[in-house]
Amino acid sequence: MPVMHFLIQWPDGGEANCYSPSLVIGDFFTPGEAYALDDFVDRSRQALNIASERVREKYGFACSAALDQLAQIERDAGRFRDQPQAMVKVIEFS
Repeated sequence: MPVMHFLIQWPDGGEANCYSPSLVIGDFFTPGEAYALDDFVDRSRQALNIASERVREKYGFACSAALDQLAQIERDAGRFRDQPQAMVKVIEFS
């Protein structure tokens, strides 16, 4: 399966290189766009669950790396929950 990485910038300026086992991320995000924190987390959840299911369909098991990435995004997003205007920028795909 084609792998995709997506570089993001958190509201505090920190960056994270995120992993998806599928190109489905491109259906949910646009490089250069910023998303409200909750919207970003929701889109990540949808995309990474679809990606994991695609792995399940092909190989017979869910993608633990996609689910781990989602858990990391959810943990990191928790740092900004008290900032109502928090935005997450998708910098690029690779």
